[in-house]
Amino acid sequence: MIRIRRWLLSRAPGLCAALLGIFMMIYGLWRGEGEVVLAKAIRICMECIGIG
Repeated sequence: MIRIRRWLLSRAPGLCAALLGIFMMIYGLWRGEGEVVLAKAIRICMECIGIG
């Protein structure tokens, strides 16, 4: 029992951070931010190769 509790406590910060990150990505996609990010990524790539 102590071994399991120690394992959970050592992994808790990473698990919380991962869950928070997943939640924030879902929230951003729900708001339509995925299209904005994709448009900016395309623009940056075009500028890097000299087309944009």
